[in-house]
Amino acid sequence: MNDDNVVTMEQIKEFLRINKEGAEFAAANKQERNSWIAKTLDKFGYFKCRKKEKTIVKNYIKKMTGLSKMQIKKLIRKKRKFGVINSSSGKRHRFARIYNPADIALLIKTDNFHNRLSGPATKKILIREYETFHKMEYKNIKEISVSHLYNLRATRQYISHSLTVEKTNPTKVLIGQRMKPDNHGIPGFLRVDTVHQGDLDKEKGVYHINIVDEITQWEIIGCVEKISEQYLLPLLAALLEQFPFVIINFHSDNGSEYINKQVAQMLNRMMIKQTKSRARQHNDNALAEGKNNGSIRKNMGYRFIGKEYAPAINEFYKEFFNPYLNYHRPCGYATITTDKKGKEKKKYDTYQMPYERLKSLSGAEKYLKSGITLAMLDKIAYAQSDNEFAEKMQNKKVELFNSFKTSKLQFPTIFLSRAPVTI
Repeated sequence: MNDDNVVTMEQIKEFLRINKEGAEFAAANKQERNSWIAKTLDKFGYFKCRKKEKTIVKNYIKKMTGLSKMQIKKLIRKKRKFGVINSSSGKRHRFARIYNPADIALLIKTDNFHNRLSGPATKKILIREYETFHKMEYKNIKEISVSHLYNLRATRQYISHSLTVEKTNPTKVLIGQRMKPDNHGIPGFLRVDTVHQGDLDKEKGVYHINIVDEITQWEIIGCVEKISEQYLLPLLAALLEQFPFVIINFHSDNGSEYINKQVAQMLNRMMIKQTKSRARQHNDNALAEGKNNGSIRKNMGYRFIGKEYAPAINEFYKEFFNPYLNYHRPCGYATITTDKKGKEKKKYDTYQMPYERLKSLSGAEKYLKSGITLAMLDKIAYAQSDNEFAEKMQNKKVELFNSFKTSKLQFPTIFLSRAPVTI
């Protein structure tokens, strides 16, 4: 390549500007190319140039030779270290092959007969073929290490002649985004979980559906006979309707009762984003998990309840238990502090009713659904005192449990304002 007429940086810039979209130039051979690069570096005093000028020279070499940036840097390092750029003429050292194609063929035959066992198991068979059954052709391959056995399984000869067993590929479910939702400090980001009320004599009990808002801890619980679409979809729609504020996000674990097309279509119609928990991130749905024990198990117990009682339980939840949870039972809210090392510490020093928490938010009215006002919610919240409504709820729960007509059911003791009653 002859570029004797290019002697200044300005000429290089002009050349690169003109040939910006043009073809690259290539040397006739590697030796000529390296000689030209070394000459160009000397001509423009590359090693004394500023960083910006070095970039111009490297772009010029790249355009003229067609080499990549990393190849040019490698050749420049050679020029700096040795003063010249010589092509590598020496042959690379190669270790002698220990296992020849005949040995690989024996490995292929063994793997095909045994459906490709693990490395240690395969080596055991190769050793037995030689030592126990005296097959001399296995003398060399029996010495192979387990790690190198896998190397031979990656050779072209092995791949082209071995019988392969395809692994089962996991099914990718595109429903719901796998993430921990960011609530942005506003209500409407829900966590949902399912609680099963046990089995008895191969009969399934009822299922409790627990939905909790992240910010306010507003909690709505429902009960359903089965978690199939026929029963669950109408219940989910009814539970979401009980929230007084607009729903933005619906987050669950990866259970198929929520991660399916029917639920996804329902949430899409309601313009609610659906997310699901990440793998090995147990805290993604921790709020709902914690509420399962404090709200459901503490009041409904762990014993079996037949599915025929699901409508009655669901009616109790809607009329008495959900209002009690949101208007008359306080929840702890954490104050988060960050130390010098960036570690967050939570201190639960604030206790409020979920409704009080909702009202305390700045501009709380704007989060409410159309047609719902704080004045309407105040009438519900302050119609009875906390103890009065709690006693009413407990009495209704006693009536509910007494309606379960079976001797197999056992429930925890419920403490009312009078003496404790066991049902």
